[in-house]
Amino acid sequence: MPASTSSKPVSIGSFYQAHADELEMELIGGERGLDRLIREATVNRPGLALSGFYTYFAPKRIQVLGGAELSYLQSLPEADGEKRLRRLFRSTIPGLVIARQAKSSSLRKSKSSIPALIAKLGEDAGVPIFRTPRLTMKFINAATIALELEFAPRRSEHGSMVDIFGIGTFIRGASGIGKSECVLSLLERGYSLVSDDITRFRVFEGHELIGTSAALTRFHMEVRGLGIINVASIFGIRSTRIEKKLDLVVTLRDYRDMEEFDRHGLQQETYEILGISIPHVTIPVRSGRDLGRLVEVAALDQKLKSQGTNSALEFNQRLIKVMEVKP
Repeated sequence: MPASTSSKPVSIGSFYQAHADELEMELIGGERGLDRLIREATVNRPGLALSGFYTYFAPKRIQVLGGAELSYLQSLPEADGEKRLRRLFRSTIPGLVIARQAKSSSLRKSKSSIPALIAKLGEDAGVPIFRTPRLTMKFINAATIALELEFAPRRSEHGSMVDIFGIGTFIRGASGIGKSECVLSLLERGYSLVSDDITRFRVFEGHELIGTSAALTRFHMEVRGLGIINVASIFGIRSTRIEKKLDLVVTLRDYRDMEEFDRHGLQQETYEILGISIPHVTIPVRSGRDLGRLVEVAALDQKLKSQGTNSALEFNQRLIKVMEVKP
């Protein structure tokens, strides 16, 4: 199955649905505009725009009004403030958040307040308006992290992922090669399933890959001859993880399809996902081999390498020293 990659704008509605609780956001107007798209993974404070300067305005971002912007609008004549807000809402902004605000019920009671006016004008223009009690900069920091998560490049790969002693191990290979049996063997040893069959990866902070599964199939596996099993119910809740950083890719391959085998491990192979190279090993598959044990050892060896210990390199250096002193 070919891998698929996705990275596209996010609707303000889906962002609100996914992050409303953590950002303490509440919709107070403009519900019909929830399909508007956020096209940049950051936020903007439109102070200069409210003063009439739009040359460097960023309409593709979520707009945030803090105490400074609200104070400025309050200082203007009512008609002038309303005019400037209407001008802001005529642009293609995806939505606007008013920071440092109490519950929306208090806004509706104060019909003459600036936040209440903003909510009304947003409703008229079809621009979603939200409030949050958070301080402006705290909201901006948290919202930026959430937006980076939403906009992170994503890719789906055919294979399963297991957490082995803290090493996120992605197991791939041709259909029927034995991936499910290998994963079951690892689960029996006390390791944790991250995903089965299809693993979804996203880039984190530009240099790490985070693997997870689709919400529908999470904690479940398909095993030929057994059907769908609930991993958490059979092996316990500790046998599952929602997501894990990817540290190692293991490819299971029929030994008959391999012309040569790596017998020393001095050359580190890599596997690239979303432009990030991950350590990669290929394990030959043949009857009688304990694939679970081999994958476990590969993960433990990768853990040693991440801590600065390379067994193959150390052995090679010892061998060279012996050869140098031998007459």
